[in-house]
Amino acid sequence: MTVFSNLCAVGFLARFSYALARNPVLPLFALFLGAGPEAIGLAVGISTVTGIFFKLPAGALSDVIGRRRTMLAGLCVFGLMPFFYLLIDSYSALILVRFLHGLATAIYGPVAMAVVADVAGQRRGEMLSWFSSVGIIGTLLGAPLGGFLLDAGTTGGPVMWQFRLVFALSALAGVAAMILGFRTLGIEEKVEHGLGFGARLATFREGVREVLSDKRIVTASSMEGVQNMTMGALEAFLPVYAVTVAGLSEFQAGLLWGAQIIVTMFSKPLMGRVSDSHGRRPLIVAGLTLCAVSFAAVPFMGGFWTLLAASLVFGLGEALVTSSSAALVADMCRARHFGSAMGAFGTIFDIGHASGPILGGLLVGWMGYQASFPLMAAVLLAAIPLFLKNVPKEG
Repeated sequence: MTVFSNLCAVGFLARFSYALARNPVLPLFALFLGAGPEAIGLAVGISTVTGIFFKLPAGALSDVIGRRRTMLAGLCVFGLMPFFYLLIDSYSALILVRFLHGLATAIYGPVAMAVVADVAGQRRGEMLSWFSSVGIIGTLLGAPLGGFLLDAGTTGGPVMWQFRLVFALSALAGVAAMILGFRTLGIEEKVEHGLGFGARLATFREGVREVLSDKRIVTASSMEGVQNMTMGALEAFLPVYAVTVAGLSEFQAGLLWGAQIIVTMFSKPLMGRVSDSHGRRPLIVAGLTLCAVSFAAVPFMGGFWTLLAASLVFGLGEALVTSSSAALVADMCRARHFGSAMGAFGTIFDIGHASGPILGGLLVGWMGYQASFPLMAAVLLAAIPLFLKNVPKEG
């Protein structure tokens, strides 16, 4: 399991770096630059749009040229892009940097998941969940730390030097992930050598075609996509709602997000083991239901403890969905195309994650929180019958 432990160590540092630059710092930085609700949603979602275009090609490419090369390319983006945040002085510059920073997770994420699926065997649900949970620890540390640095020693809101301090820490962690990856990620590749460009291109197309033509894979991936629509909206607007409507501090806003992450982190490995032994479909249905109910309740709560309760329930629902969906996709795909499968999964995941803050920004700006959040939650409930129809019972 040396490969797995190395992947976890690199994933922790990469996710810590990415989280520092994302939540709650990113929406508050966009607000600091003068962005309204729609523009804040775009700033949070634009990096995920990158994944929509690049995750499937990156995953399929790793099936052809090897996992290590592809992952190291993604780690270079993790290490270098955070430095560009230090130069941002306008909203348009923030959008550009966020789009390019999204290449980090777009390239590295699906390939790392494919490596875990390669080595996990019949324990895919559990091992994918452990891998995700270790990365979540990085996110867990990054979100409250970013909020604390913005909140510390200031009155009237954070100032530019505080944002740049957070981005500088993100850059240091990204460089550490890149260096560790180059030193430790030695992977036994499962690619054919000596192939010409035409043969490699044909293999690439075969993997993409097999995955995208399978209704079960697309539907199972879509369940995490719709769950991530609400997660993306919550990521963008829970900090803003907590600070501007509920009257909480930036640090408390970071704690809300961190608490949700804690529940997800501790629940996922156990739920992954349950899905390995008792089936994945019931967990996905239960998770979608919990996410829908808790997300719809957020704008009707005005105190820290009630918002915390909603965040905890949402985190549990997220754990139920995410512990099972990626493993279910891997179950339904041939091993030689795990990269393509994880790339397709990641692309659909990102369509949901990107649409959440963008759609949420439009709806909040038009309808307000109390109408827009329940409307988005209804999409999760409507997706359940489609999932049960298109994805047959295991076994």
